[in-house]
Amino acid sequence: MNPLKRREKILELLTQREQVEVKELSGMFDTSEVTLRSDLKLLEQQGKLKRFFGGAQALHSLPLSQKEQEQNIESRYDINKDSKQRIAMAAAELVTKGDSIIIDSGSTTHLVAAELAKSGGYTVVTNNLPASSALMDAPEMTLVIVGGTYRSKTKSLHGYQAEQCLQNVQADVLFVGADGIDPDKGITTFNEGYAITDVMAKCVQKVIAVVDSSKMGRIGFNRVLEAQRIDTLVTDKAIAPETKAQFEALGIDVITV
Repeated sequence: MNPLKRREKILELLTQREQVEVKELSGMFDTSEVTLRSDLKLLEQQGKLKRFFGGAQALHSLPLSQKEQEQNIESRYDINKDSKQRIAMAAAELVTKGDSIIIDSGSTTHLVAAELAKSGGYTVVTNNLPASSALMDAPEMTLVIVGGTYRSKTKSLHGYQAEQCLQNVQADVLFVGADGIDPDKGITTFNEGYAITDVMAKCVQKVIAVVDSSKMGRIGFNRVLEAQRIDTLVTDKAIAPETKAQFEALGIDVITV
């Protein structure tokens, strides 16, 4: 059994019984305990389970205090900071002056906005307040900030009014980030302000996801976009080759920087 399939089976077992033990898994898969411990370590890093001595526990069985929670946007900038900057620079090169662009909330999308502001010459629609601040003094820039309900954790605007602001909008490109991204589950998030992203994606000809490799394989509570709706994924070179191949098999252009 290949490693990816084995890890999927481990997660399936956790949905059924909440806990698994390394010794039992070793016999079940005819695989060494060393290899199984590596599997569990990787799955924990991806936010899919919690390890304990000799085994692992399903996240849904943990007390609320131990589960992964939504992070404030300020804390996100320091996670893979250098990778995010490279991703933002590469993503900004995918548009040309005169393009109309929608920018979703997030730390990496804010960095994309800062790169676009250096040259200016775009029409930008955004619910991302840090992004709008970065763009407001850029040359030859038309900036549209959607109204709505303010979310302090993401410093962005959401809700019915924000979605209504996007009605009848037609743009060239959407830049979207992610709390988690997976070839099967698509873009997911741990927060409740996710509905607007689907509305944004319906307004554009091309969806560009800007996501560093730490988000690969992480699965949030809410699905934002199916993977098939992404046209281009810009990420860093730490993405696993098999994960990159899975995205490419879906017709997604994967750019690594």
